[in-house]
Amino acid sequence: MQTDNMPSAPSRPTLVRTLGQWDLTSIGVNQVIGAGIFVLPASVALLVGQASSPLVWIVAAAVNVLIILCFAEAGSQFRDAGGPYLYAKAAFGPIVGFEVAWMMFLTRVTSQAALANGFTLYLGYFWSGATEGAGRALVLAVLIGLLAAINYRGVRQGSRTINFFTLGKLIPLSGFVLVGFWYIDWSHFSGILQPKMSGFGQATLLLMYAYSGYELIPIPAGEAKAPARGVPRALIATIGICTVFYLLIQVISVGTLDNLAGSEAPLADAAAAFFGPATGILIAIGGLLSIGGSNAGTMLAAPRLLFALSEKGQLPRFFGRLHERFRTPHVAILVYSAISLVLALTGSFIQMAAISAVARLMFYTTTCAAVPILRRKESEKDVFRLPGGSFIPVLAMVASLAVIAGADWNSLGAGVIALAIGLVFYFFQKKTSSSARSY
Repeated sequence: MQTDNMPSAPSRPTLVRTLGQWDLTSIGVNQVIGAGIFVLPASVALLVGQASSPLVWIVAAAVNVLIILCFAEAGSQFRDAGGPYLYAKAAFGPIVGFEVAWMMFLTRVTSQAALANGFTLYLGYFWSGATEGAGRALVLAVLIGLLAAINYRGVRQGSRTINFFTLGKLIPLSGFVLVGFWYIDWSHFSGILQPKMSGFGQATLLLMYAYSGYELIPIPAGEAKAPARGVPRALIATIGICTVFYLLIQVISVGTLDNLAGSEAPLADAAAAFFGPATGILIAIGGLLSIGGSNAGTMLAAPRLLFALSEKGQLPRFFGRLHERFRTPHVAILVYSAISLVLALTGSFIQMAAISAVARLMFYTTTCAAVPILRRKESEKDVFRLPGGSFIPVLAMVASLAVIAGADWNSLGAGVIALAIGLVFYFFQKKTSSSARSY
């Protein structure tokens, strides 16, 4: 027993609960509205037809609404960092939990690298040297290093950076929507209910990536002021805001371009009709803000996966170290940043896209499946509950599996290989931990 005159043992630093509901919503909106919106309107129009392309965005939004509702209920039951990893671990055990975290980490680190490369391409509009050679390497190192340094010094600094980028991308997109609406030629929507069904599944799978990113909202729950209320509200607000923006942007793109499917820069081409020749500069700036914001959001949330795995004993302890002064998982941030930079310098998003799409749907489906099980395990009453019993989680699982069924064999094979590699890491760490305890 400790007496009054005995010095207390130094306490271990803990995470700071400083993120409010707007911060969490900003993380979600910032991640979902990324670089994809600058090119996907044309890709979807090519797959299903220009007139009916807005329908695919509605279908993809509906699927994601079901998934997000499951995230909202599961997220309201946890107060710690980890998000879908914690849900899967609590419902299905440590192996499934680790696999979910592993696939989330692969999705995030490859996305960080790809987005960083996308940043160099948009910066190339202003400086051609940014797209190749030493100039490209310098931009990648500065971008990833700067974001790592910001998040190293504190979660508040990281969230403020995200808030800046979120507003920076929403303002020009809002201008595009408000002005572009008056230039729509509604005759372009003739045949809207006659999509090319042969490309509908592929287009929906593509848009699952466009809508992804909200899974990052629960990950920094350990640093949220009131996660039981803030996480569900931020999730629902995120899908609502993003769906409105996405649908309006697609409608304007369809209504203002004669050949949307053939456009390489659909927003730039559409805006040229009502913004004039300065459009290229505006879209380039918007692209930089959008991609930079997505990079910032990923840099804040993704290292927390390594931290959460370490906290649960599924990765070496040093990943769970917190900085004495800044109270951030500084080791996880540095390791994650180094891996991201190596991938950015040596690869591209195209090489990782197959794993990314299937990996997301994998842990989305796992979260949906976890909801009914967590209801039976958790006794707390002060949580968000979905109406209709298990109807919404089951419907969300069916919808997710249907989208996975639309993936090609190469994508599915890449996902299986990634899962196998994750199992190797899991059992290696388990064996290492067991050997350490035996001594």
